[in-house]
Amino acid sequence: MHALDRALDLTVVPGYTRLGYSVRSRWWDELPRMDGRVVLVSGATSGIGLAAATALAGLGARVQIIARNEQRGERAREQSGAERVWECDVSSMRSVRELARRFREEHSELDVLVNNAGVLPAERSLSEEGHELALATNVLGPFLLTGLLVPALEAAAPSSIVNVSSGGMYTARLGVNDLQTERRSYDGGAVYARHKRAQVVLSELWAERLNPHGVAVHSMHPGWVDTPGLERSLPRFHRLMKPALRSPEEGADTIVWLAATKRPGGGFWHDRERRPTHLLRRTRESDEERARLWSECLRLTGLELPS
Repeated sequence: MHALDRALDLTVVPGYTRLGYSVRSRWWDELPRMDGRVVLVSGATSGIGLAAATALAGLGARVQIIARNEQRGERAREQSGAERVWECDVSSMRSVRELARRFREEHSELDVLVNNAGVLPAERSLSEEGHELALATNVLGPFLLTGLLVPALEAAAPSSIVNVSSGGMYTARLGVNDLQTERRSYDGGAVYARHKRAQVVLSELWAERLNPHGVAVHSMHPGWVDTPGLERSLPRFHRLMKPALRSPEEGADTIVWLAATKRPGGGFWHDRERRPTHLLRRTRESDEERARLWSECLRLTGLELPS
């Protein structure tokens, strides 16, 4: 099985499609129950996030949905069986701070945080605080939310954080010299890949900080999944690959598995197996670049952490 799994992973196309899921899932065990555990999921009104919320609620978790639009959030809550909707625009640091404040007023403990919200815009635009919008949504908002909810996660230890990345990050360097994409032409796909690389690096840095406190921090990629977001952002790719694309439920499986099982933090996962974070030498970042990314995220979000 290991040799077949590795072959699927290295050849990319079969491993990232429904074929890879179909082959690998034959060997998987049933997931344990999560009765009463509090799970907060961003980007859960459609696609992978909605599928993850539905599966987690099906395991008995008390699922909380983060939604930018309250009406869409309520529809997703009814569809998924989630307990509550929290209205929040993840690209807005003000909105994220307000969400974290309200959430901690009602929940002293958080068992699982799933950072799934993401965007892939065709053109550069700015958030309400003046950050490049995709950076704010994909990197800064999740970073700030994680930091603000650390006390609740530590109180629930052993707990976990699952950051949803993308296999596209394998093509990208960190890009810490131009996080806001101000010095180069704006290519939405390339920007997205750099952000997903940043998510993986930040997950590793959070893991170093939080693992000793009982909070396991993971990143994962779902493969190529047939979602409304993919159809909007990459219509040609979606059209060409549609017959081979995974369902949202298949893409969400590893999120649910990481949330339901106890795994050491710090890994990058796909189809319930830990994967390498680099396939190409040119994408490797230095320790200095990793430290600069962390410092910039603290500066841009205004997050203050205990030393």
